[in-house]
Amino acid sequence: MSQNSITVIKPYKWEGMWVFDDDRVGLVKEPFVGGADTLIDLAVEKMEIENANDGFLMLFSATPFPGAEVHLKWVREDMGGNVYIWLDADREGWLCPALLKYFDKAPSELYVQLKNAG
Repeated sequence: MSQNSITVIKPYKWEGMWVFDDDRVGLVKEPFVGGADTLIDLAVEKMEIENANDGFLMLFSATPFPGAEVHLKWVREDMGGNVYIWLDADREGWLCPALLKYFDKAPSELYVQLKNAG
């Protein structure tokens, strides 16, 4: 996949966890864990996403794009995944190896925008 593209997924709550499905890369109920779930909680609150538990749009890219409110920086590899920090929130989150379904290698930075679905 191109590292200059913007990818869109639709996270939602299932059994109390943030998960997402992406048929394009074979993911079903892929969970956000290891602090990534907390980053989503903080971003949903900060961006005032309505009915977030039912699903919202998450756009992400390795390059800046208009509307991206969250800027994550790569910190380290850990347990097969990658840890990123959201400097504005002073919080870290672990992204599992599923990240590599979207990028050839873990990007040094991630830019994220959350939008209301529908």
